Amino acid sequence: MAKAKSAFVCTECGAEYSKWQGQCSSCREWNTLSEVRLAAPRPGGGGAPATARAGYAGSLSREVTDLASVDLAEVPRFSSTFGEFDRVLGGGLVPGSAVLLGGNPGAGKSTLLLQTACKLAQQRRVLYVTGEESLSQVAMRAHRLQLPTQGLKMLAETSVETILGVAERERPEVLIIDSIQTMHLEDIGSAPGGVAQVRESAAALTRFAKQSNTVLMLVGHVTKDGTLAGPKVLEHMIDASLLLEGGADSRFRTLRGQKNRFGAVNELGVFAMLEQGMKEVKNPSAIFLSRGEEQAPGSLVMVVWEGTRPILVEVQALLDDSALGNPRRVAVGLDSNRLAMLLAVLHKHGGLFTGDQDVFLNVVGGVKVLETSADLAVLLAVVSSLQNRSLPRELVVFGEVGLSGEIRPVPSGQERIVEAAKHGFTRAIVPRGNAPKRDPEGMTVVAVDKLAEAIEAL
Repeated sequence: MAKAKSAFVCTECGAEYSKWQGQCSSCREWNTLSEVRLAAPRPGGGGAPATARAGYAGSLSREVTDLASVDLAEVPRFSSTFGEFDRVLGGGLVPGSAVLLGGNPGAGKSTLLLQTACKLAQQRRVLYVTGEESLSQVAMRAHRLQLPTQGLKMLAETSVETILGVAERERPEVLIIDSIQTMHLEDIGSAPGGVAQVRESAAALTRFAKQSNTVLMLVGHVTKDGTLAGPKVLEHMIDASLLLEGGADSRFRTLRGQKNRFGAVNELGVFAMLEQGMKEVKNPSAIFLSRGEEQAPGSLVMVVWEGTRPILVEVQALLDDSALGNPRRVAVGLDSNRLAMLLAVLHKHGGLFTGDQDVFLNVVGGVKVLETSADLAVLLAVVSSLQNRSLPRELVVFGEVGLSGEIRPVPSGQERIVEAAKHGFTRAIVPRGNAPKRDPEGMTVVAVDKLAEAIEAL
């Protein structure tokens, strides 16, 4: 019998090495190599390791094809029964695709997928595999959420070989695995949740999905810093990587696309966690703009672009005299390093000093703003708090701020202005490159080139 071999795999980037070393040569991270046991070569298999056997080789065409002759027919899709879920996926579920859904414990991953499975099962063949809960626990949750349970096929199993055997017999159109960290293959010696088990289990399930044209949906755990647990190669295997975010103190959940081969990246879907489960929020701007009656200094509305639509969110700034030698810079929902850079630009080109102030910044609603169009709104909110003067409720701001104090245009500026006008805003401060030829009805647009002009426009 052939002897099983071992390899050392980096948990950050998935690179493999024949022996242990302190630093990964690919990603330059330290102490990230862990030993994994590779399965012994199968008879007649040519010594191929488990990784190669579990790849896409069996599902892809081996014939050489001219690119001009490839059929350009649109990829068929079907709805997940949630409009916001379809939006993040790029228009719906694609047969033969693999989707990875991650999130913190209690975010609502299993609830969202159970609701999706129960509704899809009324018109399609769905197999829901649970490795973390018993069937009675899943049935109790479905009963509590008042979901239709007829037609949904359930399986409580953690063996990938058994799951694939049942899937071959049932031929589901949608296969849900909850979660990939509990799955294991018999010929892999490590425990479930290890690098080798997660990688090989996901590869075997993905190969089945590609060959059978089945939609595969995997639930993944996240680490304490919010990233998906397991080797990075797992994210390379799948077609779409989604992250469900939301704090325990908020009933709103945001579903963000981090990778999508069939749609836009960084698309955002918003859900509300209610007693009846997850309910989609079709107008997120109305939720994030629920402000108090009295306008306070440091509060300002900005327009951010998430995926394929604009969303209006409120940013709040609070400045206070610092009792420390090194004033604090705290940003929730924004990049702290960028905040420090913007404060330096405000001092250099705006003439306002904040070096003796503690600066606290918050994006209302738990939204994480990843683009630079929030720069101008952040600085004007800081100016408002610093001078203790409230800004008009009907004012909206967006624009990128450069290191020389210039206000740079941002993508889709016209659509942002139109969205703000729909929600009743009558005044906007925008980069000159985004200024429309004709102001929308009922709105005055102020175009600026420099940070000093924007402060003057207040």
